[in-house]
Amino acid sequence: MSQPPETSDDPFHGRRPTSHERMSGRPWDASYEDGPAPWDMGGPQPAVVRLASRGAFEGPVLDAGCGTGENALHLASLGLEVVGVDVAGTALEIARAKAADRGIDVELLTADAFALQDLGRRFGTVLDCGLFHTCDEEERPRYAASVASVTEQGGTLFVLCFSDAGPGSGPHPVSQDSLRATFGRRSDWEVATIARERIHTRFDDAGASAWLATITRV
Repeated sequence: MSQPPETSDDPFHGRRPTSHERMSGRPWDASYEDGPAPWDMGGPQPAVVRLASRGAFEGPVLDAGCGTGENALHLASLGLEVVGVDVAGTALEIARAKAADRGIDVELLTADAFALQDLGRRFGTVLDCGLFHTCDEEERPRYAASVASVTEQGGTLFVLCFSDAGPGSGPHPVSQDSLRATFGRRSDWEVATIARERIHTRFDDAGASAWLATITRV
C-alpha cells in the first residue's frame, strides 16, 4: 500500500500511520510532548537488566522503539554497541540529552519499525520492549520481516510484551499463540522460549502481566 505524501503539516512525516496511531488519532510523538509517557518509568525495564546481567545481549544491539532510551542507555553503559531507533523525534531528543548528561556512547536514530532495512545495518541482538504489542494482526508479519532484515542469522530477538494471561494485563494483550504464529519458521524466525514476565510502568510498580519471548533468526 502506498504511503501518503509528506507535507509540512503531516505529523507522520510521510510514513503510513500505525494501527495504534490510527486508533488514538495521534502520532507516537505526541505521547512525549506533555510529560513522561505511561511506559516511561525513568529507568530500564528490570527484565532487560536481568537479561543483560546474564550476558544475553551480543552486539551490535538494536533497540527497536527505544523511546526515551533507558534500555538502550543501560545496555550501552555496559560497553555494548547499541543503536536505538524510534519514530518519535521528541523521545529521541530526550534520549540524546540523557546520553550526553550521563556520558554514554549510544547511537539514536529516527527509523520506521516497519522499514528497518533502510538502516543498512545488521545486528546480533534486537530488543523489542513494548513495541510488538502495539501492532495489529495485519502489521505483525510486516514487523517480523522488517526485524529479520536487520538481524544476523543466528541472532536473537527479545520481545517483552503485554500478556493475555494472568491478572493485570496491559492494554494490548498478546497470546503465546500469536507470538508463535508471527515468529514461525515461515517468517525466518523460531521461537526458543516464552516466559512469564512483568512490564513496569509509571503507574504500577509491580508491573503488568507480560511475556518475554526469546526468538532466534534462522
